[in-house]
Amino acid sequence: MKTFLMDRPRRSLLYIPGNNPGMIQNCAIYGSDGVLLDLEDSISISEKDSARKLVKHALRTLDFGAVERVVRINGRDTPFFEDDLEEIVPAAPDAVRIPKIDSPEDVRAADKIIARLEHEHGMKPGSVRIHAMLETARAIVNAPSIAASSPRILGLTIGGQDLAADLGIKATREGLELLYAKSAVILAAKANGLLAFDTVYTDINSPEGLREQARMSVSMGFSGKAAIHPSQIAIIHEAFSPDEKEVRKAERIVRGARDAEERHLGVVAVDGRMVDAPVVAQAMRTLELARLAGMEVESL
Repeated sequence: MKTFLMDRPRRSLLYIPGNNPGMIQNCAIYGSDGVLLDLEDSISISEKDSARKLVKHALRTLDFGAVERVVRINGRDTPFFEDDLEEIVPAAPDAVRIPKIDSPEDVRAADKIIARLEHEHGMKPGSVRIHAMLETARAIVNAPSIAASSPRILGLTIGGQDLAADLGIKATREGLELLYAKSAVILAAKANGLLAFDTVYTDINSPEGLREQARMSVSMGFSGKAAIHPSQIAIIHEAFSPDEKEVRKAERIVRGARDAEERHLGVVAVDGRMVDAPVVAQAMRTLELARLAGMEVESL
């Protein structure tokens, strides 16, 4: 099983239309952990080519700072899929988000093209990762095999609106109608050492609705959540920020683990309870999230 190391935060990923040069130019100042430069749903067919060229130019020339650069390309079932990969991969994004992934074959087809382009352009093998976007009932059923289909996959993400349409259900503010699908995506991702990204909350005029869904995202185990407007970023980050009690407990766990390691002890006891390696790893993630939120954290 692959094990994911939190080399950078991915609490929030902001969708930015690939044909909007003003928004693209400001990617580094919105405050999101990552941006999703979109070539799919937000771009009309007549503008696909120009948006692709604009995104390619931005990747090669703009300073994104610490913001992760992900490009959502068009799906394998469209005539734009290969053209998107051919132009975007050589511009070295951190990842491509591929919509409408229904099976492992969809991932392998993309992986094969990306690997060829990395080789042809002298790029480090495996440097361009994949976000596999699951948006149909078939994709949810196939989530475990999709998650295990390629070491290039960084994470799974659920496409809530398209999935709701495929299932013939009505989306609600609470989002409970997608509870099973979200759980399936999280389980498949975590079983394979991947990240799990939650879908967008589409009502930008309802911060409380977003706050509720973001908190649920955290409680379910999602690694991050997509946003469609800069105003949503702070709310998402707030949801992913641990409270003071969680931070202090995490500090005790990590401190105890370090002490046990120095004393060559195989067992760690914190607050009278035994903790193992996964608990220590979770405590370290809690401290990282606390630092990102600007909280005072003990240096361990």
